[in-house]
Amino acid sequence: MELTFLGTASAIPTRERNHTSIVIKVSDRMILFDCGEATQKQIMKAEISPMKIDDIYITHLHGDHILGLPGIIQSLAFRGRTRPLNIYGPKGISQLIENIRHFGYSTIGYNIIVHEITFDECILYEQKDFRIYAKRMKHTVPDYAYKIEEIRQPKFLREEAINLGVKPGPLFGKLQDGQSITLDDGTVITPDMVSGPPREGVKLVFSGDTIPTDEMIDFADGVDVLIHEATFTKDMRDKALENGHTVAYDAATIAKKANVEQLILTHLSNRFTDSKPLEDEAQEVFENSTYANDFMIVSIENKKPVNIKR
Repeated sequence: MELTFLGTASAIPTRERNHTSIVIKVSDRMILFDCGEATQKQIMKAEISPMKIDDIYITHLHGDHILGLPGIIQSLAFRGRTRPLNIYGPKGISQLIENIRHFGYSTIGYNIIVHEITFDECILYEQKDFRIYAKRMKHTVPDYAYKIEEIRQPKFLREEAINLGVKPGPLFGKLQDGQSITLDDGTVITPDMVSGPPREGVKLVFSGDTIPTDEMIDFADGVDVLIHEATFTKDMRDKALENGHTVAYDAATIAKKANVEQLILTHLSNRFTDSKPLEDEAQEVFENSTYANDFMIVSIENKKPVNIKR
């Protein structure tokens, strides 16, 4: 799994930080999480092809998380996109996309499939290699955190299969694809007979905007990477809570209680010209804390330390 942070600012962007957006490559799909203003320009700077984006997940409908949608939707049409684009988000996303369809004199020549989330917690997407969950958090408007969980197939026990009479070749492939086979003597071999124990895949959670909440501790339990908003420092906790946000210290406390491997902070207020005070504050509680910057790349692999390239 690979992440590229396209924007790490909060409500007002700065010269160094764009509005919130992250591209995540997982399995055979490229997914965009949130789409703040000028996201498509950030995509170009990151040398990512917008045509490869399969899905867009919106955490909530505040402007700094959605104002890039009209531009990227129209640009995909100008580029000649024909395959569908899936867009997920909270109540109101359907009306928003309908408005974008009729915004200006443009023609959208591809299908936009909108998935409006109506449950507090649910699985939104699932394929062989990964699934995506949504869970309602606590902000000033409906807001969802998202979790990506890779699904690793059990290890195929080649020698065990041979011992059971399976000849190397196409039958191995069928068993690895989860199909049962029948040998010439009528013996049925099922995949579980030649598979090792279950294996955990990479897990990542993106918080969206939220106040500190026990729901996040449960949702992020044991994940490899937690991307959590940290808009302010703890001396501004009252302001943070009033506006539905989290301070760095509290985000780190959540990471510690959830036993995550790595905490990455984002959504920096324009009051700060440097994220180091927030990173230092978080590291007081949880050592593996890093504040993201635009175009930071993060690679996550099983059983390996999280690789961060600034």
